[in-house]
Amino acid sequence: MPKIKTHKGTAKVVKKRKNDIKIGRPGSRHNTGYKPASANRKNRKGSNLSKADQNRLKNVL
Repeated sequence: MPKIKTHKGTAKVVKKRKNDIKIGRPGSRHNTGYKPASANRKNRKGSNLSKADQNRLKNVL
């Protein structure tokens, strides 16, 4: 059975951890000067993918 290649676009945005997958928050890339500082601080933390999305991306990573 041939192996599935890693999707490089997804691999650059997502960090695979032991039990979950970490992603960045949307809205944190650009135009942050006019957004509230509290929103920029929240975006720094990132978030985890839901279990349904983790199952979807399991073969891609």
